[in-house]
Amino acid sequence: MTPAAVRKQIAAGAPDPIYLLLGEDEVEKSALAAEFANLVDEGLRAFNVERIHAGDFTTGDKLADGVGSIVAAARTLPMMVPRRVVTVMQAETLLAPKRESDAATRAMDQLESLLKEPETLTTLVLVATSIDKRGRLFRVLQRRATIVECGVLEDLADAERWVRTRVAAAGDAAIDPAAARLVAQRAGTDVRRLRADVDRLLLYTLGEKQVTVDDVRAVTGPAALQDDWAMTNAIEGGQAGEALRQLALMLDAGAPPEKILGQLGWVVRSKFPALAPAEIRPAVDALFRTDLDLKRSAGDPRVLLERLVVELCAGKRVSARRW
Repeated sequence: MTPAAVRKQIAAGAPDPIYLLLGEDEVEKSALAAEFANLVDEGLRAFNVERIHAGDFTTGDKLADGVGSIVAAARTLPMMVPRRVVTVMQAETLLAPKRESDAATRAMDQLESLLKEPETLTTLVLVATSIDKRGRLFRVLQRRATIVECGVLEDLADAERWVRTRVAAAGDAAIDPAAARLVAQRAGTDVRRLRADVDRLLLYTLGEKQVTVDDVRAVTGPAALQDDWAMTNAIEGGQAGEALRQLALMLDAGAPPEKILGQLGWVVRSKFPALAPAEIRPAVDALFRTDLDLKRSAGDPRVLLERLVVELCAGKRVSARRW
């Protein structure tokens, strides 16, 4: 089932007993898992909505205790509402454990019994990144659960909703409906490009309360690289949106981060003395920091370079826009 179809079930108050949310898109999975709470009146969620993290349920006693708590939560009757919701995060730990003890084996048998005979008044939501689809429990889930692939976008409406969800998850700004629609139209259903475009938008609008259509037009665009020096030319002109866009195009085309850092270093050495002499020291510091972070793998190279580009552009901007 698609996430959109699950949302319709939630809105209608007619969920299935068990869901397995799969996929690499953590934002999509978390957002969908949270929406199951809407099955319970807000004032009664403290008694009827339970969230369990299974990351530490590895082997032996921990696994036995963890599965026991899940079964107990699922078998508990709802209080003053028709249904309870139990969400298990990092469920891949449960579905493919190391069976190193009798306690672990008994725990898996107990979980299998719950999956085969779910509690009719509870909706159990299992959230997993990836699991071994050859395993016994997954075969049970194929027969008993509704399996939802998150991060798979079927049309532009899905892409637009994905953009809104991603921006909302960042928590710093809202996005205009027309802006979210434009991002979806430009990127299509390519989740990789959508994620890159939204991440650049959030960086570009850092400190702002609203992401607008103008912001989208400044940062996103057709995937066609103009020339190898378009990014540095944009930095010289203080055009942060264009610089971020050109950086993304270079990275998407396979340019090594070290080569891009070298270009940025050339801009600082060759252009800053005339364009922004007061910004030379901060720019050099930012270059050294980024170089060190790249060498020690202290972050995603794309994010590190985007941050550096924003810092370099900030000193050149004629307007006083905040970042």
